[in-house]
Amino acid sequence: MALLSHQNNYNYMSKKLVFDRKNILVTGGAGFIGSHLCDELIKTAKVICLDDFSSGDERNIDHLLADSNFEFIRHDLSEPIDLDNTPGLEKFKIKFQGVQEIYHLACPSSPRNFSANRLAMLSANSLAMKNVLDLAVKYQAKILHFSSSVVYGTRRDGTPLIQEKDLGEVDILSERSAYDEGKRFAETMVKNYRDIFNLDTKIIRPFRIYGPRMKLDDDQMIPDFINSALEGKDLVIFGNEDFSSALCYVTDCIDAALKLMESDLAGPFNIGSDIDVKIKEVAERIIKFTESNSQIAYADSKLFISELNIPDISSARNELGWIPVTTLDRGLQNTIEDLRATKGLKRIG
Repeated sequence: MALLSHQNNYNYMSKKLVFDRKNILVTGGAGFIGSHLCDELIKTAKVICLDDFSSGDERNIDHLLADSNFEFIRHDLSEPIDLDNTPGLEKFKIKFQGVQEIYHLACPSSPRNFSANRLAMLSANSLAMKNVLDLAVKYQAKILHFSSSVVYGTRRDGTPLIQEKDLGEVDILSERSAYDEGKRFAETMVKNYRDIFNLDTKIIRPFRIYGPRMKLDDDQMIPDFINSALEGKDLVIFGNEDFSSALCYVTDCIDAALKLMESDLAGPFNIGSDIDVKIKEVAERIIKFTESNSQIAYADSKLFISELNIPDISSARNELGWIPVTTLDRGLQNTIEDLRATKGLKRIG
């Protein structure tokens, strides 16, 4: 009953009170994608960035910390949080204004530390998901959940572009299950909370997003390729010459999320590039753009580096008016520039 009382209270206030800027919560906001999202939201809203740095990085949000419309809260969402009484948020008047929108990205996603993070992933996709949904219920906030293309499983032979209606094939007992099946369960929670509490929930399924602020030395293909090229080392492809993937630049993903939040649609929506590209060609472009003398080498595949499905993005195109617009060359050049600066290097000759 107390929960419903809160719900009705904030629902009433949201209809009656007018504020200059929305209060928006971004969980996982210090991460690669989350920090880019904060960059866009801060232009028109007050942003509460919540992260526990399990895979995020303070450097991603350093440039925002001095902005009066931004506040960072370090917190592990497997434990509930009382935003009304959280130190630092007094200026946002949460008790009176509430929270209007929630973007939920919090989930450990480091490929290199995948095995060590399995329990944290299970918590993120269950306990943390519940705690964030409970916040949405309390404030009657719109909530957009960042799911993942892994809900479809790895690529199946002969499978064309995969549509949102495809149920996928995921091994619930595999070494990857804490993440893959966890993301599926998180979507189930979102859908049930939508039905039970009449929440305005939304789901996107990103497909291999890349760009500035990706971590170096984290077993992620693009930054590892760039790092190796800048150091004149071999670019190692964990697979063979036929290994391919679709790559979507981070700002295109952010654009899709903003469009979906502004819409009346729930999704899920596939968000990514529908162009399948050979990873060998990506490595060759990185060598060219860095003017490196590196060579391409091959090694056995790894647990978290596998061929994923290619998204059918017709629903996002037709219903959201969204398509990825950043070319692979432009995206790679931007990413190289950022990671070169991170390493403090200018050029490999």
